[in-house]
Amino acid sequence: MVEYKFIDNGISTVQGIKSSGIHGGLKKVKKDFAVIYSEVKAAAAGVFTENAVKAAPVLVTKEHIENSGGFCRAIIVNSANANACTGKLGFENAKEMTRILAEELHIDQQEALVSSTGVVGVQLPMDKVSQGIKKACAALIVNNAGDAAEAIMTTDTFPKEVAVEVEIGGKIVKLGGIAKGSGMIHPNMATMLAFIATDAAISPDILQEALLEAVDETFNMISVDGDTSTNDMVLVLANGLAGNKPITEKNADYHILTKALSALCFKLAELVVRDGEGATKFITVKVLNALSIKDARKAARCVTTSALVKTAIFGEDANWGRVMVAVGYSGANFNPDTVEMYIESSAGKEQMMKDGMGLAFSEENARNILNQKDISLIVDLNMGTFEATAWTCDFSYDYVKINADYRS
Repeated sequence: MVEYKFIDNGISTVQGIKSSGIHGGLKKVKKDFAVIYSEVKAAAAGVFTENAVKAAPVLVTKEHIENSGGFCRAIIVNSANANACTGKLGFENAKEMTRILAEELHIDQQEALVSSTGVVGVQLPMDKVSQGIKKACAALIVNNAGDAAEAIMTTDTFPKEVAVEVEIGGKIVKLGGIAKGSGMIHPNMATMLAFIATDAAISPDILQEALLEAVDETFNMISVDGDTSTNDMVLVLANGLAGNKPITEKNADYHILTKALSALCFKLAELVVRDGEGATKFITVKVLNALSIKDARKAARCVTTSALVKTAIFGEDANWGRVMVAVGYSGANFNPDTVEMYIESSAGKEQMMKDGMGLAFSEENARNILNQKDISLIVDLNMGTFEATAWTCDFSYDYVKINADYRS
C-alpha cells in the first residue's frame, strides 16, 4: 500500500520550485498574475480541454511542450481575461507572454508555458500584461504558493492549494499543486486550471502517462454545471531534485508516484467542487457492481450532470426517480430491474429502491440525511464487479445570480 501524506505550503514545498502572485492591473484590486518557476529543467506534461474552441494559451502551451522535447521551466498565468476567441492577435499575444517570461527568467522561450482564465472574447491589454509578468517574476520567492493560488482565481471564493509527500526508492518525493475552478466545471478535462510541481525524477512520456491516469479518475470525474471551457488545462513540472532513480517505465516506482499524484489531484478536484458557484452541498455519486469501469463511470457522470438531481438535492427532496432517469440515459449497460439505491450522510443511511422499484422509506429520515452538507448517492447496478465515484454540488439560486452578471 502506498503511504503518502499531505503536507503544508502547496506547490512551493517542492525542491527548486518558486512561485509568485501579484496584482498587475487586469483586475481592479485583486491579484491577477502568477508565475511558477523551476530552478532547473523539468519534465513537462499537460492535459487540455476537449472543447473544439481552444483558447490561444492552450494552443501555445501544447506547442511549447512538444517543441521543447518535453522539458520546460516556467508557467505564466493571468486571470480576468481568457484570451479565447481572439484570433491571430490573441495567439500572438500568448506567444509574447512566453517571450517576456523567458526573457525575465533567462530561459528558452520554448521552456515557458502560458495559461489564462476569465472573460472570453476580449483582447489582452499587453501593456499591463508585460508589466504584470515582469512584476510577478521579480516577486518570485520560496514558499508563497498562496499568492499564486490567489492570483489565478476568478469566481472562486477561496484559493486552492495542496501538497503531498511520498517515499520512492528511499528518497522523499514531494508534490504540490494549485488550482482554480468554481463554474464551468465538467468531465473530460474538467473546466479548471491546475498547476502541479514535483521533485521526482521521471521522463516526460511516463509523466504524461501518470498525469492522464490521475486526471481520468479525479478531475474528469467532477462536474459543477456541465459546461466545458475553452481554457482548461492541468500542467505538471517534474524537476528530479528529489534524487530518486529516474522513472522511465511503468514499474513499482511509477505506481507509487501515480498514487500520490492522484491523491493530490483528487484533493484539488474536491476543493473545486466544494467551491462550486452557489453550492451549498458536496455530493458524492457512487456506482457499484457495474459490468465495466466504463459503464460505472458513464452512470456516475450522468448523475453528477443532471440539473434535476442537483436541484432536488438543493431542495433536500429524496427524488430517487431523477437519479434513475440519469443512469438510464447515461449509455451504461445495465438491467433496470436489478438496481438498488441509497442516500447517505452523517445523519444516517436510507434505501430508496430495490429490484428497480421504489421502497416505502421514511421521508423524515431522508430529509435529515439530505439536510447535511456532504451527501452520498449510492447506485448499485448488481451486474458485475466494477465501480466508479464522481463528485458534484447542488444547483442553488445563487448559481443563477453569479452567472447572470459574470461580465459585470
